[in-house]
Amino acid sequence: MLILGIETSCDETGIALYDSERGLLAHALHTQIAMHQEYGGVVPELASRDHIRRVLPLVREVMGPAGAVLADLDAVAYTQGPGLAGALLVGTSVANALAFALGVPALGIHHLEGHLLSPLLASNPPAFPFVALLVSGGHTQLMRVAAVGEYELLGETVDDAAGEAFDKTANLLGLDYPGGPALAQLAGQGRVDRYKLPRPMLEQMHKTGNLDFSFSGLKTAVLLLVRKEAPDAVGRADVAASFQEAIVDVLVAKSLYALERTGLNQLVVAGGVGANRRLRDRLDRSAAAQGCTVFYPEFEFCTDNGAMIALAGALRLGARIMAAGQRPETSSAAKLAKAAAAQHYAFSVKPRWDLSATVL
Repeated sequence: MLILGIETSCDETGIALYDSERGLLAHALHTQIAMHQEYGGVVPELASRDHIRRVLPLVREVMGPAGAVLADLDAVAYTQGPGLAGALLVGTSVANALAFALGVPALGIHHLEGHLLSPLLASNPPAFPFVALLVSGGHTQLMRVAAVGEYELLGETVDDAAGEAFDKTANLLGLDYPGGPALAQLAGQGRVDRYKLPRPMLEQMHKTGNLDFSFSGLKTAVLLLVRKEAPDAVGRADVAASFQEAIVDVLVAKSLYALERTGLNQLVVAGGVGANRRLRDRLDRSAAAQGCTVFYPEFEFCTDNGAMIALAGALRLGARIMAAGQRPETSSAAKLAKAAAAQHYAFSVKPRWDLSATVL
């Protein structure tokens, strides 16, 4: 089955073509970072307008190298939420229009489901079940993943997400947008032990079993520290390193405890913060000491992208076909896929959407 994936949840337009037998055939991504840098963050209206300009040219860009045409598609998968409402509407409307014109299903995909399944694109993918740490600018969650569509929330942030804390702290240190990567680079030049910063909700974890996160207090502690110290260039690097180490300490400890509580030995790390090299190094060493293995998507698939949406769409459509007593690789599967398109192409977006509430 050939699936087109469309991702437009925030400030990156991602398009990909995925074949259920041959894997990822092609993908393309346009990032809006340069446009939003002037404003120090994402401007939703500008993001939506840019998605409109980029989607169809990127669709043509991925179809060519794959040697495919639109008529070859068996389904169109798109990010239905969560995200910026206007940005989501662009991808959703294009996906449903294409699906309607071609007579194939339009599959609304949860953005975080795409992220947590993205390591399956790697050459050495994890097997179900596993624990997933979803860590990005908008989300920090721990999930138990039993299968596609079977997600149990173990813990989540009660305020700022880890990536959001990175960006806000970067802003306090005078770093350009996007702040997370810039702060991580600065942290590599600093000392992790110069400043003592809090590790929120960590001290009582084993007593209470609480796997939730909180990073707002850590961000405030950095604010007070910067105001008090007025650090020079060396001091700013030390603040960045101390802050990053506090975040990493919390993420590592909670992830390992989630593995211990669930009795699982596989951890998937996905989302933009999952590209942080300090986090990867600490997780790899700590998990190995506990007899566990950590899986990551390729660096190019850590941030938002169309490949993860196309993959999630293929897996969901395949599960639907299997549930109907067919096999995805049989010729009748394509007919079933097209028959499933007898849906009403009335669509909506879900700027806020609980992942554990998604069903096949």
